[in-house]
Amino acid sequence: MVARSLAQAPFRLWTFNGGLRLASHKAESTWAAVTHAALPKRLILPLQQHIGSAAKVIVAAGERVRKGQLLAKADGYISAGLHAPSSGTVAALREHPIAHPSGFSASCVILETDGLEEWCELPPPLADYLAVTPAELRQRVRDAGIVGLGGACFPSAVKLNPDPSVRIDLLILNGAECEPYITCDDMLMRERARQIIGGLLIMRHALQVKAAIIGIEDNKPEAYAALVRALAEYGMEVEGISIRTVPTLYPAGGEKQLLRVLTGCEVPSQGIPAEIGMVCHNVGTAAAVFDAVMEGRPLISRYVTITGDGVRNPRVLDVLIGTPISELIEQCGGYNREVKRLLMGGPMMGFALQSDEVPVAKGTNCILATGGLETEPAPVMPCIRCGACMDVCPANLLPQQLYWHARSKEFDRLQDYHLFDCIECGCCAVVCPSHIPLIQYYRFAKTEIWAQQREKQKADLARRRHEFHLERIEREKQEKAAKLRQKKAALQETFTAEDPRKAVIAAAVARATAKQADAKLVTTADAARERDT
Repeated sequence: MVARSLAQAPFRLWTFNGGLRLASHKAESTWAAVTHAALPKRLILPLQQHIGSAAKVIVAAGERVRKGQLLAKADGYISAGLHAPSSGTVAALREHPIAHPSGFSASCVILETDGLEEWCELPPPLADYLAVTPAELRQRVRDAGIVGLGGACFPSAVKLNPDPSVRIDLLILNGAECEPYITCDDMLMRERARQIIGGLLIMRHALQVKAAIIGIEDNKPEAYAALVRALAEYGMEVEGISIRTVPTLYPAGGEKQLLRVLTGCEVPSQGIPAEIGMVCHNVGTAAAVFDAVMEGRPLISRYVTITGDGVRNPRVLDVLIGTPISELIEQCGGYNREVKRLLMGGPMMGFALQSDEVPVAKGTNCILATGGLETEPAPVMPCIRCGACMDVCPANLLPQQLYWHARSKEFDRLQDYHLFDCIECGCCAVVCPSHIPLIQYYRFAKTEIWAQQREKQKADLARRRHEFHLERIEREKQEKAAKLRQKKAALQETFTAEDPRKAVIAAAVARATAKQADAKLVTTADAARERDT
């Protein structure tokens, strides 16, 4: 396929339309080595930390658990298990606020830690991963509760098991990390490059491919050098793997945009990379896969960037899943007095948090505390049709037309303009001179379309049920009529068939007829005598 030839060909730089060059603000949090965040007294573990069905709890309140123990198992194919990040006691199973734009609560396991860090018995390491079948590797990844750590949180075992009808030729590791302020992947590549390469080799074996590319932005020289050294340490095992830098241009780290830059291939509209023979994973996911396969450890921690002008000492920490954000802020020196807003994620695609008591989840890559005048929303003015939003759109959409149709609630027209190809990167809103919150309009329209589709599905289901009910009634009526006809036919056959009972029946009929005739003669004779008298 094209993917394989491109992966093996000499480097050629492709570009994509649109994008922005933004101030990176990355040096603020990369000044120190990554350290482990302090163990909190309480861990809050949401059951829904991934795309798909929420995990199903298998522990009870009051139960003591050990580090790495399974607390909730995957419920269905597209789901992921949840493990205890530390030893302690399950204090409760209840609703708790989580990191979500809505600010709603969700079902969580509340774990009171005991400080002992006592591990449970882990699966044995698979040192020779090449001697293990791809199915066994995928099961190990599934058992470890690994999801995509780039933000989408799609269960990694599912992504490593593409449709058998599709041939995968290329594996891509995404180390671009293009959004400002976020540096957790940068620090991971600097400090755990060997584990990232090891995870890449394991995933390559699980997918049964030879070609692989690691894409990294050219503003990360330390991370690039660390990956090159790690690649050299593995020797001949890494044949077919290359590391390529891409221009520092937001949103070059988007999956479709990175694939376009690295290979020149376009992912179909509303499609996935597997449709063109590629699979893309985050570098953090690769490191987690290495831990699960080579050390038997489940996903219980991740690197998180704590940064922004609202934090006294920005840095990257290795954080246990479920740690309250307030404790991370405290470990980074606390808030500055002018802090005004707390975001999960970067300034472009992150969302505001209602409280700093929400926990870190598997998909949490950055906590951004912002302050100052830049957070004050500018007054919204009418669209002047300048076309700047169209120029920077990396998905080659028409943001202005999407805005007009979203504002007018013309949802059918929005889909004609490929609304769902929008990755909500925010480039259009940044360059808009009228300060129109374009992304909010697109999100509103997507939500309304999804709601309409759900209502339509409900109506279609109700209609199908009613039609089935009517069909069942008619079928039962026809079955009863058929049975009645069969009974009548059987009786008729009984009276007309040539069998010993025929004579008996005929004699009985004859006797009954004779009796009726005799009774009639008697009645006639009595009537004649009365007349004669």
